[in-house]
Amino acid sequence: MTAQTESVISQFDVIAASDPQVAEIIRLEQQRQDDTLELIASENHTSPAVMAATGSCMTNKYCEGYVGKRYYSGCALYDDVERLAIERVTKLFGCKYANVQPHSGANANTAAFVATLEPGDTFSSIVLSEGGHLTHGSPVNISGKWFKPVHYPLVYDQARDDFGHIDYDAVLEVCKQHKPKLLICGYSAYPRTIDFAKFREAADSCGAVLMADIAHIAGLVAAGVHPSPFPHCDIVTTTTHKTLRGPRGGLIMTNDEELSKKIDRAVFPGIQGGPLMHVVAAKAVAFGEALNPGFKTYCQKIVTNAAALAKALMDLGYTLTSRGTDNHLMVMDFRKSHPDLTGKIAALWLEQAGIITSKSTIPQDDRSPFQTSGVRLGTPALTTRGLGEADMAVVADLIHRVISSGGDETQLAQILEEVRSVAQRFPMPH
Repeated sequence: MTAQTESVISQFDVIAASDPQVAEIIRLEQQRQDDTLELIASENHTSPAVMAATGSCMTNKYCEGYVGKRYYSGCALYDDVERLAIERVTKLFGCKYANVQPHSGANANTAAFVATLEPGDTFSSIVLSEGGHLTHGSPVNISGKWFKPVHYPLVYDQARDDFGHIDYDAVLEVCKQHKPKLLICGYSAYPRTIDFAKFREAADSCGAVLMADIAHIAGLVAAGVHPSPFPHCDIVTTTTHKTLRGPRGGLIMTNDEELSKKIDRAVFPGIQGGPLMHVVAAKAVAFGEALNPGFKTYCQKIVTNAAALAKALMDLGYTLTSRGTDNHLMVMDFRKSHPDLTGKIAALWLEQAGIITSKSTIPQDDRSPFQTSGVRLGTPALTTRGLGEADMAVVADLIHRVISSGGDETQLAQILEEVRSVAQRFPMPH
């Protein structure tokens, strides 16, 4: 039994005594996580210490405001933990200022918009179906409702019949033509290295503020296995989970003192009230873990595992956008290998076999975001559990057999048992 499971059981006993229904749901969820292989690129397994801090007594306090400037009494220790989180994260990313209060990555992005734009202002981001995020200008999100997005595309390589790389010339052209006040780089489904220096050139061509949303690659950046957005970017936003392996939450960083003041005002009182101080405490724990030398080794393994999984899938005949990956994720494109298969159905079959993924749109996808033509895979959670390069061939074969089954329930049930066997060999972190 892992330390994490023991911790959950201890908490489970307390919850069960008060609310057996909720306790049973939590027990079943712990069992689901134990018995499945998590390949959603935006998810990970926290350490028991991060989890314990998230469930600590620090959930009991209102702390509206910032360190030394709270609106409530009794916040001295909360000042200490927020100050510690800021000290650790600025050291981790090599920046001067950080706001650790955003409740989520979406809130961090919204705060960055509020700090730099007025309603109706133009900003630029990637075509959303080609790797962008909801908060990068979707018409159903505040970013698309209050502001005016203009998008740059991925480039098509005719020689390789390949979509999947940023078209830096198109970025520059969009900036010169539309003169956005804010230029966004950083993505949710982009498997290649980002050249932040080229984005700086594009932003400078029109005087735009340059923002990097590194929610997916933050851990890789912190560990030095992906180039840093600093000093090129004016604002850097991220979640604190995913590759950073912390609690679910958001973070905003900058080297610009005036921007830092605008960001602070945008977070509070602009879009949030009191920070979730139990989560801030857990962020401090996660940042401390990421400063340990072992975290770099962990992130290097994420990348090597992703490369191994991508190669194994391509060897099995699958198409990946950009023909591979440089980071932690890859996107399977079914349009050639299985033209009638949607990402939604593929993800459903995989889940029935204990392999957890997320459907994903593909560059120039004819299907809607609710159906899609592909699935996105990532290796952070598998790497946390200890799977290595050799295991990626096993995972690829399991995925291949699920897709090849055509959804046959008997075959999926058999694969599920094999997945459970693999999962049992790699217990949750302790």
